[in-house]
Amino acid sequence: MPIHNEPVQPRRPVRAVGTATAISPRVADEFFFLAHDDQTGRPRLYDIGLASGLAAALLVELYYERRITFEHGKVQVLQTFPPKDWLQHLVLDRLVAQPQHSDTRTWLTFLSTTAYEQVATRMWQVGLLRQQQVSRLWRQRTVYVPTDINTAAWSWARLSQQIRNYRQLNHFDIALAGLTLHTQLDTALLDGAPYTAQAHLRQLVNQSWLPLRDLLADLSSVIGAGVLSHRTS
Repeated sequence: MPIHNEPVQPRRPVRAVGTATAISPRVADEFFFLAHDDQTGRPRLYDIGLASGLAAALLVELYYERRITFEHGKVQVLQTFPPKDWLQHLVLDRLVAQPQHSDTRTWLTFLSTTAYEQVATRMWQVGLLRQQQVSRLWRQRTVYVPTDINTAAWSWARLSQQIRNYRQLNHFDIALAGLTLHTQLDTALLDGAPYTAQAHLRQLVNQSWLPLRDLLADLSSVIGAGVLSHRTS
Protein backbone atom coordinates (compact mmCIF):
# COMPACT_ATOMS: atom_id res chain seq x y z
CA MET A 1 0.00 0.00 0.00
CA PRO A 2 1.32 3.49 -0.81
CA ILE A 3 2.66 5.68 1.95
CA HIS A 4 0.46 8.61 2.93
CA ASN A 5 0.21 11.21 5.64
CA GLU A 6 -1.47 10.01 8.81
CA PRO A 7 -1.50 10.70 12.55
CA VAL A 8 1.56 9.08 14.09
CA GLN A 9 1.82 7.81 17.65
CA PRO A 10 4.60 9.37 19.72
CA ARG A 11 7.72 7.23 20.04
CA ARG A 12 8.02 7.96 23.74
CA PRO A 13 4.47 8.67 24.89
CA VAL A 14 3.85 9.92 28.38
CA ARG A 15 2.17 7.22 30.43
CA ALA A 16 -0.75 8.34 32.55
CA VAL A 17 0.06 6.55 35.78
CA GLY A 18 -2.89 5.46 37.85
CA THR A 19 -5.57 6.09 35.23
CA ALA A 20 -6.20 2.46 34.25
CA THR A 21 -9.52 2.21 36.08
CA ALA A 22 -10.73 5.61 34.89
CA ILE A 23 -10.70 4.99 31.14
CA SER A 24 -13.49 3.43 29.11
CA PRO A 25 -12.83 -0.15 28.00
CA ARG A 26 -11.93 -0.70 24.36
CA VAL A 27 -12.49 -3.91 22.45
CA ALA A 28 -8.86 -4.32 21.34
CA ASP A 29 -7.58 -3.67 24.87
CA GLU A 30 -9.95 -6.25 26.33
CA PHE A 31 -9.06 -8.79 23.66
CA PHE A 32 -5.38 -8.16 24.42
CA PHE A 33 -6.06 -9.09 28.05
CA LEU A 34 -8.03 -12.16 27.00
CA ALA A 35 -5.22 -13.32 24.73
CA HIS A 36 -2.50 -13.03 27.41
CA ASP A 37 -1.89 -14.54 30.82
CA ASP A 38 -3.07 -12.04 33.44
CA GLN A 39 0.08 -12.48 35.56
CA THR A 40 2.99 -13.07 33.19
CA GLY A 41 1.69 -11.46 30.02
CA ARG A 42 2.54 -14.64 28.10
CA PRO A 43 0.39 -15.03 24.96
CA ARG A 44 -2.38 -17.61 25.07
CA LEU A 45 -2.66 -17.51 21.28
CA TYR A 46 -0.41 -18.38 18.36
CA ASP A 47 1.08 -15.40 16.50
CA ILE A 48 -1.33 -15.32 13.55
CA GLY A 49 -4.40 -15.62 15.74
CA LEU A 50 -3.19 -12.92 18.12
CA ALA A 51 -2.19 -10.40 15.46
CA SER A 52 -5.27 -10.96 13.29
CA GLY A 53 -7.59 -10.92 16.31
CA LEU A 54 -6.21 -7.57 17.44
CA ALA A 55 -6.55 -6.18 13.91
CA ALA A 56 -10.19 -7.27 13.83
CA ALA A 57 -10.74 -5.78 17.28
CA LEU A 58 -9.51 -2.39 16.04
CA LEU A 59 -11.98 -2.55 13.17
CA VAL A 60 -14.75 -3.47 15.62
CA GLU A 61 -13.92 -0.35 17.62
CA LEU A 62 -14.47 1.81 14.53
CA TYR A 63 -17.69 -0.06 13.81
CA TYR A 64 -18.96 0.73 17.32
CA GLU A 65 -17.91 4.35 16.76
CA ARG A 66 -20.15 4.28 13.66
CA ARG A 67 -17.26 5.17 11.39
CA ILE A 68 -17.27 1.95 9.32
CA THR A 69 -19.35 -1.12 8.58
CA PHE A 70 -18.81 -4.48 6.86
CA GLU A 71 -20.75 -6.05 4.02
CA HIS A 72 -19.97 -8.93 1.67
CA GLY A 73 -16.29 -8.98 2.54
CA LYS A 74 -15.83 -5.23 2.15
CA VAL A 75 -15.11 -2.41 4.59
CA GLN A 76 -17.31 0.62 4.03
CA VAL A 77 -16.38 3.98 5.54
CA LEU A 78 -19.53 5.68 6.82
CA GLN A 79 -18.04 8.76 8.47
CA THR A 80 -14.59 10.32 8.15
CA PHE A 81 -14.77 12.49 11.27
CA PRO A 82 -11.81 11.25 13.37
CA PRO A 83 -12.41 9.56 16.74
CA LYS A 84 -10.78 10.99 19.86
CA ASP A 85 -8.64 7.90 20.39
CA TRP A 86 -5.33 8.23 18.51
CA LEU A 87 -5.20 4.58 17.42
CA GLN A 88 -8.77 4.57 16.13
CA HIS A 89 -7.92 7.81 14.33
CA LEU A 90 -4.85 6.19 12.80
CA VAL A 91 -6.75 3.16 11.49
CA LEU A 92 -9.62 5.26 10.13
CA ASP A 93 -7.16 7.58 8.40
CA ARG A 94 -5.62 4.64 6.62
CA LEU A 95 -9.00 3.37 5.48
CA VAL A 96 -10.02 6.81 4.20
CA ALA A 97 -6.70 7.36 2.42
CA GLN A 98 -6.95 4.03 0.56
CA PRO A 99 -10.52 3.87 -0.83
CA GLN A 100 -9.35 1.58 -3.63
CA HIS A 101 -8.61 -1.07 -1.01
CA SER A 102 -11.93 -2.11 0.52
CA ASP A 103 -11.41 -5.86 0.93
CA THR A 104 -11.79 -6.73 4.60
CA ARG A 105 -9.26 -9.55 4.42
CA THR A 106 -6.68 -7.20 2.93
CA TRP A 107 -7.15 -4.75 5.79
CA LEU A 108 -7.01 -7.48 8.43
CA THR A 109 -3.73 -8.71 6.99
CA PHE A 110 -2.30 -5.21 6.71
CA LEU A 111 -3.34 -4.07 10.19
CA SER A 112 -2.14 -7.30 11.79
CA THR A 113 1.48 -6.37 11.08
CA THR A 114 1.36 -3.48 13.58
CA ALA A 115 -1.72 -4.18 15.74
CA TYR A 116 0.12 -5.86 18.62
CA GLU A 117 2.63 -3.07 19.20
CA GLN A 118 0.05 -0.32 18.69
CA VAL A 119 -2.53 -1.78 21.05
CA ALA A 120 0.14 -2.56 23.65
CA THR A 121 1.45 1.02 23.39
CA ARG A 122 -2.04 2.45 23.86
CA MET A 123 -2.57 0.29 26.93
CA TRP A 124 0.87 1.22 28.29
CA GLN A 125 0.10 4.91 27.85
CA VAL A 126 -2.87 4.71 30.22
CA GLY A 127 -1.21 2.43 32.75
CA LEU A 128 -2.83 -0.89 31.89
CA LEU A 129 0.50 -2.48 30.97
CA ARG A 130 4.11 -2.06 31.99
CA GLN A 131 7.15 -2.76 29.87
CA GLN A 132 9.56 -5.48 30.94
CA GLN A 133 12.87 -6.37 29.33
CA VAL A 134 13.58 -10.08 28.95
CA SER A 135 16.68 -11.78 27.62
CA ARG A 136 16.67 -14.87 25.45
CA LEU A 137 19.52 -16.32 23.41
CA TRP A 138 21.64 -13.22 24.06
CA ARG A 139 18.90 -10.93 22.82
CA GLN A 140 16.74 -8.52 24.72
CA ARG A 141 13.14 -7.80 23.86
CA THR A 142 10.32 -5.85 25.43
CA VAL A 143 7.25 -7.67 26.74
CA TYR A 144 4.14 -6.10 28.18
CA VAL A 145 2.92 -7.25 31.59
CA PRO A 146 -0.39 -6.22 33.22
CA THR A 147 0.00 -3.62 35.95
CA ASP A 148 -3.03 -4.95 37.81
CA ILE A 149 -3.86 -8.66 37.85
CA ASN A 150 -7.50 -8.08 38.76
CA THR A 151 -8.02 -5.69 35.86
CA ALA A 152 -6.29 -8.07 33.46
CA ALA A 153 -8.25 -11.10 34.64
CA TRP A 154 -11.65 -9.41 34.65
CA SER A 155 -12.33 -9.85 30.91
CA TRP A 156 -11.56 -13.57 31.06
CA ALA A 157 -13.54 -14.19 34.25
CA ARG A 158 -16.53 -12.14 33.12
CA LEU A 159 -16.83 -13.69 29.67
CA SER A 160 -16.20 -17.23 30.85
CA GLN A 161 -18.76 -16.99 33.65
CA GLN A 162 -21.46 -15.47 31.45
CA ILE A 163 -21.09 -18.14 28.76
CA ARG A 164 -20.89 -21.02 31.24
CA ASN A 165 -24.09 -19.72 32.87
CA TYR A 166 -25.83 -19.41 29.46
CA ARG A 167 -26.43 -15.70 29.79
CA GLN A 168 -27.04 -13.15 27.06
CA LEU A 169 -24.19 -10.74 26.33
CA ASN A 170 -24.14 -7.01 25.76
CA HIS A 171 -22.81 -5.61 22.48
CA PHE A 172 -19.29 -5.20 23.87
CA ASP A 173 -18.98 -8.79 25.10
CA ILE A 174 -20.62 -10.16 21.94
CA ALA A 175 -17.66 -8.76 19.99
CA LEU A 176 -15.20 -10.27 22.45
CA ALA A 177 -17.02 -13.60 22.27
CA GLY A 178 -16.83 -13.54 18.48
CA LEU A 179 -13.13 -12.72 18.47
CA THR A 180 -12.53 -15.46 21.02
CA LEU A 181 -14.44 -18.02 18.98
CA HIS A 182 -12.87 -17.19 15.63
CA THR A 183 -9.31 -17.14 16.95
CA GLN A 184 -9.91 -20.48 18.72
CA LEU A 185 -9.25 -18.91 22.10
CA ASP A 186 -12.61 -20.32 23.23
CA THR A 187 -11.00 -23.73 23.78
CA ALA A 188 -9.04 -22.32 26.71
CA LEU A 189 -11.78 -19.95 27.86
CA LEU A 190 -14.28 -22.79 28.23
CA ASP A 191 -11.86 -25.49 29.32
CA GLY A 192 -13.76 -28.01 31.43
CA ALA A 193 -17.17 -26.58 30.54
CA PRO A 194 -19.90 -28.85 29.08
CA TYR A 195 -20.47 -28.94 25.34
CA THR A 196 -23.67 -26.97 25.81
CA ALA A 197 -21.64 -23.95 26.92
CA GLN A 198 -19.65 -24.09 23.68
CA ALA A 199 -22.93 -24.39 21.77
CA HIS A 200 -24.29 -21.36 23.63
CA LEU A 201 -21.22 -19.34 22.63
CA ARG A 202 -21.65 -20.26 18.97
CA GLN A 203 -25.34 -19.42 19.09
CA LEU A 204 -24.65 -16.00 20.59
CA VAL A 205 -22.12 -15.19 17.89
CA ASN A 206 -24.21 -16.64 15.05
CA GLN A 207 -27.18 -14.51 16.12
CA SER A 208 -25.20 -11.28 16.41
CA TRP A 209 -25.65 -8.44 13.93
CA LEU A 210 -24.75 -9.12 10.32
CA PRO A 211 -21.79 -6.69 9.92
CA LEU A 212 -20.01 -8.29 12.87
CA ARG A 213 -20.61 -11.77 11.50
CA ASP A 214 -19.29 -10.61 8.14
CA LEU A 215 -16.07 -9.34 9.75
CA LEU A 216 -15.62 -12.50 11.81
CA ALA A 217 -16.02 -14.71 8.72
CA ASP A 218 -13.19 -12.81 7.05
CA LEU A 219 -11.11 -13.07 10.23
CA SER A 220 -11.45 -16.86 10.12
CA SER A 221 -10.40 -16.89 6.46
CA VAL A 222 -7.32 -14.76 7.12
CA ILE A 223 -6.24 -16.92 10.05
CA GLY A 224 -6.85 -20.12 8.12
CA ALA A 225 -4.83 -18.89 5.15
CA GLY A 226 -2.03 -17.74 7.44
CA VAL A 227 -1.85 -21.05 9.27
CA LEU A 228 -1.82 -22.97 5.98
CA SER A 229 0.90 -20.74 4.56
CA HIS A 230 3.01 -21.25 7.68
CA ARG A 231 2.64 -25.03 7.50
CA THR A 232 3.58 -25.23 3.80
CA SER A 233 6.47 -22.74 3.88
